[in-house]
Amino acid sequence: MARRYDPERRQRIIDAAIRVVGAKGIAGLSHRSVAAEADVPLGSTTYHFKTLDDLMVAALRQASEGFAKVVAAHPALTGPDADLAAELARVLGEWLDGDRAGVELEYELYLAALRRPALRPVAAEWCEDLVDLVARRTGPVTARALVALMDGISLQVLLTGASYDEEYAREALGRIIGGAE
Repeated sequence: MARRYDPERRQRIIDAAIRVVGAKGIAGLSHRSVAAEADVPLGSTTYHFKTLDDLMVAALRQASEGFAKVVAAHPALTGPDADLAAELARVLGEWLDGDRAGVELEYELYLAALRRPALRPVAAEWCEDLVDLVARRTGPVTARALVALMDGISLQVLLTGASYDEEYAREALGRIIGGAE
């Protein structure tokens, strides 16, 4: 039997993995559940992703693109005259007020790195990218503190179901910037 050419199969498998995690959580993710969701043979998932960690890395990398797009849409973050606290609070608000299911999925994959060391480098990428961007304005220690606060605010909003308070975030971020190194 001739092998069917399917250049989009790998991407469909990643998309299916994201849908499975969104619907069933990390515990529901398996090569079998992803194959069923992607409507591909089980062997296709293991061909493209030898381990479940490989698949999770690809899913996390793709899921984290949402935050990167929001950041990229705010060139004022690096502008010397921009109110950095206000810009960071705005970025965080746009991300949290956007695709909530996508944000929750990103955090679920991000937190899976606690138990799955293979995910740690990818989970750290979005933090490091933002730290590098913000450090151009503040220095590395303040940038890390700002990103940690943004991460904490995000988790609080997601876990409590509370609305994001942009003014609170702006004030809290401003206090860290005010005490910059």
